[in-house]
Amino acid sequence: MQVALIQDVSALDPAANRARLRELCPSGADLVVFPEAFARDFGPPGSSVAEVAESADGAFAREVADVAARNGTTVVAGMFETSSDPARPYNTLVVRGVATVDYRKIHLYDSFGYRESDNLSAGDPQPVTFALAGFTVGLMTCYDLRFPELSRQLVDRGADLLVVPSAWVAGPRKVDHWVTLARARAIENTAYVVAAGQSGPRYTGHSLVVDPWGDVVVEAGMEPAVLRAVLDPEQVRLARETNPSLANRRL
Repeated sequence: MQVALIQDVSALDPAANRARLRELCPSGADLVVFPEAFARDFGPPGSSVAEVAESADGAFAREVADVAARNGTTVVAGMFETSSDPARPYNTLVVRGVATVDYRKIHLYDSFGYRESDNLSAGDPQPVTFALAGFTVGLMTCYDLRFPELSRQLVDRGADLLVVPSAWVAGPRKVDHWVTLARARAIENTAYVVAAGQSGPRYTGHSLVVDPWGDVVVEAGMEPAVLRAVLDPEQVRLARETNPSLANRRL
């Protein structure tokens, strides 16, 4: 599978972000991963995003579908989706292309002095996967990366590739946490991890691809970047044969 990771910042203008989506999406990839909240940035810490929330078939999701179709790919990108609580939308990943899937972030970022749950609703704790190019893709969003039980449930549903769009807030130890957790999720699940983040300075950047052995295949810095990698399902098979930790579980 050919993957492309788009590391960039989203603006406060949804129309500008839709245009940026069109500009940045490359051709020649089976899967293109944009960051969390690409439809519109979170804004000042603690601010409401209710006024910019859209339905899952709104302007942003339609643009994702159109961009995917025009580039012959499948696109994952983050947005704020209207919920039953008008004041607290979902933090949603939309997948459009070969698959049409929506994943609402389960673990909200109530940590490091932030309270995402003040302005957003958590999604139902149901793991979401889809099939693409010989892989089963499991979806996670940013803070979800800190919860190994979610990645394990995704793997139990067949995932051998974990995709993690993020807006990982910058700060002391944050890049180290980001890279370490991405590698840990790959190692413990003998799965690929494709983690695409917003770039600095507000966010950490450092988008990366980790293979099922825990090796970093490619990694960005803090600046905007487009990363490409080739994922090989044979590497998953070999890793799980050599290190059958999933089969050896007793709990």
